[in-house]
Amino acid sequence: MRGGERVLEILCDAFPKAPIYTLIHNPVAISKKINDHEIRTSWLQNVPGIMTRYRYFLPLFPSAIEGMHLPNADLLISTSHCVAKGLRTKPGTKHLCYCFTPMRYAWTFHNEYFGGNSVKSLIARAVLPSLRNWDKKSSRRVHRFLALSRHVQKRIKDFYGRDSDVVYPPVDTSRWTLANGARSGGFDLIVSALVPYKRVDLAVRAYSRLAYPLKIVGVGTELAALRRIASPNIEFLGRQTDEAILALYRTCRLLIFPGEEDFGLVPVEAQACGAPIVAYRKGGVLESVEENVTGVFFDTQDEDSLLDAASRCATARLDATTIRANAERFGIQNFIDGLEDSIVKCMKRERF
Repeated sequence: MRGGERVLEILCDAFPKAPIYTLIHNPVAISKKINDHEIRTSWLQNVPGIMTRYRYFLPLFPSAIEGMHLPNADLLISTSHCVAKGLRTKPGTKHLCYCFTPMRYAWTFHNEYFGGNSVKSLIARAVLPSLRNWDKKSSRRVHRFLALSRHVQKRIKDFYGRDSDVVYPPVDTSRWTLANGARSGGFDLIVSALVPYKRVDLAVRAYSRLAYPLKIVGVGTELAALRRIASPNIEFLGRQTDEAILALYRTCRLLIFPGEEDFGLVPVEAQACGAPIVAYRKGGVLESVEENVTGVFFDTQDEDSLLDAASRCATARLDATTIRANAERFGIQNFIDGLEDSIVKCMKRERF
């Protein structure tokens, strides 16, 4: 249940009778609200072991999404970070794409995903040009783009040559709230998928030097490698419930956000709970964190820079109520209003 799934939950509420089309569906990994919806999958769903090995099928994603047959409809809303925007619509259907990012693997983070393995890197060099070509070509099927940040808006322009609205993703500020009383502190926190581009490895190496307690919530392909380089002060908590994460947000000293992210819901959730943020100065987090008001940035992705920022943040007097107020800019109603406006424009044939 990451940012994309949080958006999908709101779409499920807004359009309760609209079916969901997706490459694969793992009911164990998502909420009851999504599972209760009608879900239609591609042929990839029937591949043995697909839930854990889907990354190996990346070159087949375009043909899988194009092979899905959509019904007659006035509007298709796609939420896309890879190939969902490539769905082929029926004549007369308008296509509004909420773009989390142009295909991340192909355009921006291929070294992080494929550079650490010589075989993967070799295959990637052969496959990525065709994926980029398909990604750009299929972007023409979209009538109007929504970007989840100005950072992604620029990518859409650079890679697709298309304009877009900016609609920030929703944070449920009624769920993520301040604690009663002062923060107890005593540990720093990471909440993240454990995948290469998130750069959790940077924080693990840094905190292994610092010896200050660090708790890490999340699972992913990098978990085993991270455990190998972690010192005893670093605790891996795995997958946690929203209730457990809420308690961690409310009590941590600060939240570490070491990677470049398209937007980043986690820092906004943490701010809604009054937690200050230490973040790499790049990406969508620049739009959600106010420097020296709700958090502190570091400029280079190295251990010294991160540790210096954590030290400055820990000693700064950042007010939890002010931090919370900043997060309220990204509440659910703001997302709904922005989405509604873009739907109206899309249906009026205003093309982005």
